[in-house]
Amino acid sequence: MSALILAAVRPRHAALCALASLALLSSPLASASTLAPTIAGTPATSILSWHMYGFTPTAKGPSGYTLSFSISGKPSWASFNTKTGALTGMPETPNVGSSSTIVISVSDSAGRASLPAFTLKVMPNIVPTVTGTPSTAATVGTPYSFTPKANEPDGDPLSFSVKNKPAWAAFSIATGSLSGTPTASNVGTYSNIVITASTGHASASLAPFSIVVKQPASTGSTGAVTISWMPPTENTDGSALTNLAGYHIYYGTSQSSLSHVINITNPGLATYVVSNLSAATWYFALASVNSKGVESPRTAVVSHVVP
Repeated sequence: MSALILAAVRPRHAALCALASLALLSSPLASASTLAPTIAGTPATSILSWHMYGFTPTAKGPSGYTLSFSISGKPSWASFNTKTGALTGMPETPNVGSSSTIVISVSDSAGRASLPAFTLKVMPNIVPTVTGTPSTAATVGTPYSFTPKANEPDGDPLSFSVKNKPAWAAFSIATGSLSGTPTASNVGTYSNIVITASTGHASASLAPFSIVVKQPASTGSTGAVTISWMPPTENTDGSALTNLAGYHIYYGTSQSSLSHVINITNPGLATYVVSNLSAATWYFALASVNSKGVESPRTAVVSHVVP
């Protein structure tokens, strides 16, 4: 009886061993598909020109396996990191309107995984706006100031520039403010002033404007005389005048004694108002001055009666 029981047990033990071996061969730990990496992430599908684009997927794989990344459809303006899967770059104006269908993949020695294909389109950068109405009149001895209003919808930082700034004025590149106090030597017209706001890649400008600097209105019994002239173009020897620095206006109540002098340091002026003149006959003469301080012969004396 004992021998029969032993014989019955042995076949059962063999069957258990066979099942264990089968289970080991089909175990998930031995499946190559479980060693394949995974990849995830949601990349942006549009980017403004002159703005930085950046996307890095999240990838995982089993310990001991090296991950590497690849891409298809990479935009020409972007770069790709095969170690991290990062796609970065800044599209420029010529790239506006372009689009790419992109697939980013990760792989190891056991398998490969990819993000769903996505399309990345380059959109135009919005041009900033600048507005404001500058005063076109300034008075000797009175502060002048103008600051434009500017806006950049994308939030890009703005800087300002100016063309044909009057010499008597200061300009702020941070705010676009034009300010200053003209003196008597600054009387005249300053034309074609242009203030521009820029992101460095897109800009907008105010319409050109002029500022006319005048003497303050005379009061009491004093009067004013406007002196006009043609700026010289030649030296006395006939050579071209290239270093004109300004003018001297000589005047007085005696033709033989022009005892007053006004120093004008703006060579671009061609008119000047001599004010605070008492009632009398006044005589005037003009001389040009170059950058070395050399003065030309005076013009012929002219006169004007201040009533």
